[in-house]
Amino acid sequence: MTPENSPSPGTVDASALGLIPAPRTLTAAAAGPYPLGYRTPLTARPGTEGVARWLRATLGPPTGLPLPEGDGTGTSAGDGSGRGSTGQGIVLELDDALAPEGYRLAVEANAVRLTGGTAAGVFRGAQTLRQLLGPDAFRRAPLAPGRTWEVPPVVVEDEPRFGWRGMMLDVCRHFLPKDDVLRYLDLLAAHKLNVFHFHLTDDQGWRIEIKRYPRLTEVGSWRSRTKYGHRASELWDETPYGGFYTQEDIREIVAYAAERHIRVVPEIDIPGHSQAAISAYPELGNTDVVDTTALSVWDTWGVNPNVLAPTDDTLRFFEGVLEEVLELFPAETSPFVHMGGDECPKDQWKESPLAQARIAELGVKDEDGLQSWFIRHFDAWLTARGRRLIGWDEILEGGLAEGAAVSSWRGYGGGIAAAEAGHDVVMCPEQQVYLDHRQDGGPDEPMPIGYVRTLENVYRFEPVPPGLSEEAARHILGTQANVWTEVMQNRARVDYQVFPRLAAFAEVAWSALPAPADRDFAAFDARMRAAHYARLDALGVDYRPPGGPYPRQQRPGILGRPLEGEPPVV
Repeated sequence: MTPENSPSPGTVDASALGLIPAPRTLTAAAAGPYPLGYRTPLTARPGTEGVARWLRATLGPPTGLPLPEGDGTGTSAGDGSGRGSTGQGIVLELDDALAPEGYRLAVEANAVRLTGGTAAGVFRGAQTLRQLLGPDAFRRAPLAPGRTWEVPPVVVEDEPRFGWRGMMLDVCRHFLPKDDVLRYLDLLAAHKLNVFHFHLTDDQGWRIEIKRYPRLTEVGSWRSRTKYGHRASELWDETPYGGFYTQEDIREIVAYAAERHIRVVPEIDIPGHSQAAISAYPELGNTDVVDTTALSVWDTWGVNPNVLAPTDDTLRFFEGVLEEVLELFPAETSPFVHMGGDECPKDQWKESPLAQARIAELGVKDEDGLQSWFIRHFDAWLTARGRRLIGWDEILEGGLAEGAAVSSWRGYGGGIAAAEAGHDVVMCPEQQVYLDHRQDGGPDEPMPIGYVRTLENVYRFEPVPPGLSEEAARHILGTQANVWTEVMQNRARVDYQVFPRLAAFAEVAWSALPAPADRDFAAFDARMRAAHYARLDALGVDYRPPGGPYPRQQRPGILGRPLEGEPPVV
């Protein structure tokens, strides 16, 4: 059932179980609760072996149950010990009649049967199974060894609304160590999200090792100090700041994501947001306008005037970067590569004789056309290598490359224009799903940025704007929430901004919900309070409590940039 429906005969009260995101249907099973014991087997039919490995590794520590390999008939090593029910145990299997990420989880008299359209569908169902076992199933060790575990008597039939359900994490403004990134992949998986947009380069730091250009990390990954708070703040942390992921780290992150059926979208930002790269290789900048050898990695926030020079040497440089990026992010995990394209001031190009000569040579109209030339070049380059370019909605300016997709961040407008023109779109308007924006209008919100976007506001976000033609709506790939980390200096601050709102966003992206005004937020909130906050507690997530921040989560006196009123719909 959906969260908007009340229980009826043959259905189950979703609030009591607290399933998030809400499944399409949730009904009562004919059989009673299914007990899990020490000898309960886990059978992986062909194609589900990876999910079985994940289930054992995830459920084993909190339950103490080994879930030995079974054959689907109840046979497993050591059967007959009397320590718990066996039966057929948990059975994982595929059924191509289901949607690719769809699944059916059914508690039967002698088995818990989890069937998916693909291994990804089985994995999404495994997340539901974990939730059904209760919040303690999200811990890393048993709270009460020997306790009884059972799966409640339900049948869940489910599939996602959107194929792109993502979160973007900025690790440039503030760096998160590799283990924190892996942890966020687990948190995305727990909420049935399937895209991790990895923002790896910006003015404030270059975070990915490129072996042919070692100065990108030797120089470009470190800044001498960091602004504390909004860019208008007078506070500074004078400690040199930096970090980057080695290529081995990146391979591990990508493999970890793949095991959780999460696609990784690496972002290499061009032609703006490039001062870290220019500080490492000054020839990349507009040397006929500024002394690029004097530039360092930027230590504050905002829109930076130092952009890439429109030269063939710049193109060759970033082709070299991308050759290594494509090797690290294989096509099966990363079909899309994000090339940024946002917030590229044109002042230096207007002043640069070289840039003006390039405009004339290319026959483009103006500086917007020059940016379009950058994006079109890499669209063709990536297409020739079996990948697709995606960029922020500014790439529409000057004309959009034929195969490019758009991340619509400045509002709905760019996404609407792109979709009506036949381009694929990911909706992520800052006014709705930028999770760095503050969660409340009270004085205790730490470093308050942007409009107030409460848990309920996020729950009422609608990725497909009204009035979009049916054909254009088919180009809405899905949606993602964006996490920019200017005022998030560590994992705890990221947790506070992201949760619990990511749970509401995940339901918007996954579940078949009514129109925004008709959504039953009270029922969603009841499910959060019944179980999901306890799951986040078990996972160690430092979320914003419903009653407001704890004293340790506040940052009194640190200047932010709050915006008042309702955000505009643009």
